[in-house]
Amino acid sequence: MSMAPSSSSSAESEPMMELNMTPLIDVMLVLIIMLITTLPVQNHSINLNMPTNSAAPKTEEPVVKTIDVDFDGTISWNGEVVTLPGLEVKLTEVAATPNQPEVHLRPNKLVAYKSVAAVMASAQRLGVTKIGMVGNEQFLSQ
Repeated sequence: MSMAPSSSSSAESEPMMELNMTPLIDVMLVLIIMLITTLPVQNHSINLNMPTNSAAPKTEEPVVKTIDVDFDGTISWNGEVVTLPGLEVKLTEVAATPNQPEVHLRPNKLVAYKSVAAVMASAQRLGVTKIGMVGNEQFLSQ
């Protein structure tokens, strides 16, 4: 009996053509972990310089000038009846001051819109910046 080489023995003698992926995956995982641990921590905070003085600033009461427009279109400045040209003189004085006083416009519920619009247009044209409507609760429907 002679020994002939079998087919199984020839398959074992051929080199393996597959690449072992396990060590490669291990190396990649180690590199990823090293990368994550060496990245700097991102801080999303903003540094603020807060004031150290805890005392509240002193506030002064604002100077208030009132303009009342009555139901018949009569205009009064701080309770004194004035005409529209007289009101414009007073509004010019207010606009000329560096720290303008507040001007409160209080129209009557029954006054025509054109009277109130004339006062507001004069104030805007003359440069009054601190003007506001007061007494608006009378216009709420009941």
